[in-house]
Amino acid sequence: MPELPTVPELLSEAVHALGGAERRNQLTMASAVAHAIDTGEHLAVQAGTGTGKSLAYLVPSVRHAVESGRTVVISTATIALQRQLVDRDLPRLADALTKTLGRRPQFAILKGRGNYLCLNKIHTGASEEPENAELFDAFAISRLGREVKRLTEWSSDTETGDRDELVPGVGDQAWRQVSVTARECLGKARCPVGEDCFAEIARAEAAAVDVVVTNHALLAIDAITGIAVLPEHDVVVIDEAHELVDRVTSVATAELAPTTITAAARRCVKLVEEQDVDRMEAASEGWASMLDECRAGRWERLPDGAGAALAAVRDAAWSVRTAIGPIKPGMNTSDPEAAAARTAALAAVDEVHDSAVRVLTAFDEPDPAKHRDVVWLAEEERRGKLVRMAPLSVGGLLRAKLFAESTVVLTSATLTVGGSFDGLAVNWGLPAESGVRSDPAMATGTEAPSDGATIKWNSLDVGSPFDHAKAGILYVAKHLPPPGRDGLAQSYLDEIAELVTAAGGRTLGLFSSMRAAKAAAEAMRERLDTPVLCQGEDATGQLVRKFAADEATSLFGTLSLWQGVDVPGPSLSLVILDRIPFPRPDDPLLVARQRAVESHGGNGFMAVAANHAALLLAQGVGRLLRSVDDRGVVAILDSRLATARYGGYLRASLPPFWETSDPQVVRKALTRLAEQ
Repeated sequence: MPELPTVPELLSEAVHALGGAERRNQLTMASAVAHAIDTGEHLAVQAGTGTGKSLAYLVPSVRHAVESGRTVVISTATIALQRQLVDRDLPRLADALTKTLGRRPQFAILKGRGNYLCLNKIHTGASEEPENAELFDAFAISRLGREVKRLTEWSSDTETGDRDELVPGVGDQAWRQVSVTARECLGKARCPVGEDCFAEIARAEAAAVDVVVTNHALLAIDAITGIAVLPEHDVVVIDEAHELVDRVTSVATAELAPTTITAAARRCVKLVEEQDVDRMEAASEGWASMLDECRAGRWERLPDGAGAALAAVRDAAWSVRTAIGPIKPGMNTSDPEAAAARTAALAAVDEVHDSAVRVLTAFDEPDPAKHRDVVWLAEEERRGKLVRMAPLSVGGLLRAKLFAESTVVLTSATLTVGGSFDGLAVNWGLPAESGVRSDPAMATGTEAPSDGATIKWNSLDVGSPFDHAKAGILYVAKHLPPPGRDGLAQSYLDEIAELVTAAGGRTLGLFSSMRAAKAAAEAMRERLDTPVLCQGEDATGQLVRKFAADEATSLFGTLSLWQGVDVPGPSLSLVILDRIPFPRPDDPLLVARQRAVESHGGNGFMAVAANHAALLLAQGVGRLLRSVDDRGVVAILDSRLATARYGGYLRASLPPFWETSDPQVVRKALTRLAEQ
């Protein structure tokens, strides 16, 4: 094979073919990614909006795949970015480089099995029983029936079976009737329709391409289960890497609810003796009674009676599992419906058994800081009380299963907190670059776990094409009182009204809670002449489109808008944040992580709560400038950003806007922008 052109040469060719302009930041990043692939050293790259980071990691990835014959995995946090890569970026790049590379690079998207229709489940009619069937009213059940009928009809037309291609979509309950989890799947060899399985076809396509686009959840499943879900690969690029820890934690989180135990028992009615089902249902009732005596919150140890109740659940589940017995020869082909029901029942019982064991063993280590799991009692409106378990840290898992096995490139517009990569690096399981930090107010207090510092990684901030100091103003409303717990104060509503009026609408309001967003929207509709949309009143994508289409319109909302809005141009000239987005002080997982840091002499608040807030704050602020021509103001109404000791740490995570706390200056600037 002739030697391929260098990454800078390929990048230049791709940029010109796509009608773009060469950017120094983009070339710097592409060269650094190529170097990481060549040396095997991991790389964290912060690349601001407008850098063109997708192309900067795709070009070296494609070159490596074509040259080596090995697949490169690209992982994202959001469906929107997956779709952008697969529907736009990769097809255009493949066309641009086909001639130079000697062949067209191939790519595919790969999702978890639960995202695809299961033809066996549709053909056998094996339905999913709701956990609380008696709570479903007639209208909900009839709607469920209509959705399942539409899914069944769609199964004959679709070529991919991919849930995301069904428009309009259906609810989760309907989708569960026609899909299976990895645990419930019979497996290609044992399934009567295995050759036509949509998930298997997607996996086969992914195994034969140069670039596979997947998501952080599937990456986590691949690492946690040890089952090779992804094709063999030696390079992983993680885009939206600021989300990696949360997504991996979510996949590794389990729960044990009385309704789940009962539902698992009912799945086994036709498979085992009546007394085995009765035993499992009795264990469920015992678990429910024990939970009724407990208050919601984190468990420091097993409450009185919990050990016996959990042992009863564990033993009943194991007894049912044993009674179901091994699969009989020929069962899959002679009675596929029975085989599917048996596999689904085993999966449900295994989940109950494993969750009970996980809670039972969570407190075996006497030192709380060494507990692998955090366990807490939650209360839901529909399902009542249940126990959840989540890993205290996923750093060890990522270190052993991701960084030790592939060269990893992590990138996002926001990777530094307090001006350093270390905050995220420690959570990823990488050794801190700077070792023990010097400022006790900001420090984690100890050197990050390094496993002898055998893992080598580099970091790079390629900056942004925006001139933040000239394009934007960071306004901190220092004169306002600190935010309280009783909703938005009148002074906050006055400030919002004055800012939106000066901007002529054109405002994205980011609030820490849905209640605050709705209260602000209602108040502004009474006081302003310009339209105000609020999240929840329509599909989020539809609301964003309406907002972008009318310059006078404002859009208020909460968490998903902090990260999901891309509206370049004058429709978005003002971003308002009602408060610093600290996590809830009663979040059991984050509280446990803070205490673990403190037990090693660190500052738990800074290492966990402040880092969480800094990342989200940077994401929210990043909504303002989406193109080089954008101008505007970020208004943060939380005076603590200017007055609290940690304020400087949080501001160091933000772009270098021109800063002011003078409301008159800001209102005049917004008025001038509106007039232009």
